[in-house]
Amino acid sequence: MLHAEVSGAGSRLVLLHGFTQTAGSWQPVTAAFAVDHEVVVVDLPGHGRSGDVRAGLWETAALVAETGASATYIGYSYGGRVALHLALANPAVVERLVLVSTTAGIDDPTERDERRTSDEALAERLEQIGLDDFLEEWLAQPLFADLPAEAAGLEDRRTNTVDGLAASLRSSGTGAMDPPLWDRLAELEMPVLVIAGEADARFRRLGAELVRSIGDNAELIVVGDAGHAVPFEQPESFTDAVRRWFQAVEDV
Repeated sequence: MLHAEVSGAGSRLVLLHGFTQTAGSWQPVTAAFAVDHEVVVVDLPGHGRSGDVRAGLWETAALVAETGASATYIGYSYGGRVALHLALANPAVVERLVLVSTTAGIDDPTERDERRTSDEALAERLEQIGLDDFLEEWLAQPLFADLPAEAAGLEDRRTNTVDGLAASLRSSGTGAMDPPLWDRLAELEMPVLVIAGEADARFRRLGAELVRSIGDNAELIVVGDAGHAVPFEQPESFTDAVRRWFQAVEDV
């Protein structure tokens, strides 16, 4: 089982964090959603208090479905890839799907192999230099250039372990998505919201591609003044965008 925490009451939202984060990373948005929703935050395999759980993406999706049951699933980055696998494997439990700064994988086999090699090198680097130095390097990437230090949740990330994060990279990195999911996205029939940050050109492009591949039940929202880590850079804008979409879906 995965470690999960629950707050609030109402229709259920399950929040899935990114790599090196934990359930606690969602604190900036949990309170806003918990006003009128039951919010479930989950420590994904290799992270937080689920750190001893080792699982690939399909197995992780099954574990999350057991933990979250019928709900709206909101996944950021790594958590978005988990949410996609869950929605394809067990669509009956996914009432609505929100994908934030994520991808359906790498189509080109050579690029996918290169990413798998890169993920392995990253895992080895983590094992070589230790958690604190690795987190410093991880957050110094251009990907997180728009993430203020006070919003990075560094102390929370430090509750992870070297072994857990290394296992996550090897089993659930983007390079491990073989085959990728692009050809299956049209199977998704639930309402889908895709969110990307205005300053994150790569994931804006991937977000648009996700929407095109899913179909008319999907919508892209680009959040201004945000990069990759949209929910943590702009938590109020993020929760407002999700709430407006909820209302629009309910009004249809």
